[in-house]
Amino acid sequence: MPANILIVEDEPAIQELLALNLTQAGHNPIRALSVEQAQMLIREALPDLIILDWMLPGMSGIEFARKLKSDEFTKAIPIIMLTARGEEADKVKGLEVGADDYVTKPFSPRELNARIKAVLRRRAPQMTDDPIEVGGLRLDPVTHRVTGNGTTLDLGPTEFRLLHYLMSNPERVHSRSQVLDRVWGDRVFVEDRTVDVHIRRLRLALADSGHEDLIQTVRGVGYRFSAH
Repeated sequence: MPANILIVEDEPAIQELLALNLTQAGHNPIRALSVEQAQMLIREALPDLIILDWMLPGMSGIEFARKLKSDEFTKAIPIIMLTARGEEADKVKGLEVGADDYVTKPFSPRELNARIKAVLRRRAPQMTDDPIEVGGLRLDPVTHRVTGNGTTLDLGPTEFRLLHYLMSNPERVHSRSQVLDRVWGDRVFVEDRTVDVHIRRLRLALADSGHEDLIQTVRGVGYRFSAH
């Protein structure tokens, strides 16, 4: 599944190389040459991941990472620091402010893609293309197919995204607002009750293979995907 990845890099040639690399890997690159530009873009729409250069004009990458991680609105966005500094102390400093990983320049596109995939798998599993299977229910993001005990189940696009999100984050209770943010996007105005309607549709679709009980209602809180 393509991820929206914000590149904050003040060297146009490196930014161009990163954007090309991300596009070839199937992602959607968003570019910023400075922290100020990045902040404007983040206010418009939250990216799925940020590639952040250590040395930037004005506010440094490390300061910006610290700021992002201390803000409730942006703290969940994974960050990969891009640094020309290979020293252990610098890497530790980057990780201490909350960066998820770092890549040292010059980098190989293959290494960068592997690190992006690993970070997304850890922080936003619903962004990866890996099939998920729980108790005979299988979801394949690449083919957009859901099967229950080998039978193909008919899901609409919203129900598919909803199931993908819940299966990627099992055994956790998700409030309606969390589900809205992750499945509809935080900038879309949708009533909380819309989630209930789509959960009901999803359960109906899963009932064809007897998997509707995997989606549990936690009274007064939200929903949970659980095989227990």
